[in-house]
Amino acid sequence: MGLFEFIAAVEDEKKTLTVFNPEAGVTATLREHFADRNLDIREAEHAAGPRNYAVLSHGDDFLTAIDVSDVLATNRGVEPDFTRETYDPVLDELDETLFTSYDTERMVAASKEIEDRAWRGASGELHAGFQTYSRFASQADVYDHLAERGGLDVYVYAHPDEEAIHRPTGPTLHLSTATEVHDTWFVAYDGGGVEETKCALLAEERQPGSFYGFWTYDSDTVDSVVEYLRRTYATPEADGTRADGG
Repeated sequence: MGLFEFIAAVEDEKKTLTVFNPEAGVTATLREHFADRNLDIREAEHAAGPRNYAVLSHGDDFLTAIDVSDVLATNRGVEPDFTRETYDPVLDELDETLFTSYDTERMVAASKEIEDRAWRGASGELHAGFQTYSRFASQADVYDHLAERGGLDVYVYAHPDEEAIHRPTGPTLHLSTATEVHDTWFVAYDGGGVEETKCALLAEERQPGSFYGFWTYDSDTVDSVVEYLRRTYATPEADGTRADGG
């Protein structure tokens, strides 16, 4: 499974939020609230049930239920917020949350959340794909600093769109002409031995400046992404288009 396939697998896990006995405008508000998530918003009437009561499900499986007011009360200025403890029950069930329209600013904000986790963990592995070398070059000092933190090992991946003048002093740089390296943006932290701190962001740039992908806390997914990157680009057996530095 490659990077594009990881995104497709999460896309197939679309969930449904059904609102029972909604007041006027509630369903439309929820659809706007979750506009960039892989979530189907529906409404239903139930004579004996409360108003504005939402149930999250995946196929025939019940996941959680919550009052709509509690869902909307969690709206924050920056998404995603990787502080798991602040999640309401619906977002907590969306551990692998697929988004559909993140711009560069939101991708940077999400990436920094994961970088901050790796910095605080000060151990393990941080893997980051910058699409192009020139984009990485603008952040090279930041990643040099991250690689100096405790026992944290940092790996950077990029398409060689220009001569690699800056060879990072701390991170290991993997250059590749693979399409998935050029077209995806990813940051994955393996948790440094702590399951609860594993997290990853992976997205494809389907339109200029518009990213489609997911962020996740699921340890199995994070492990799979990290292992794929190691096996495909960070080992001597990897494709010959790879060029290392560091």
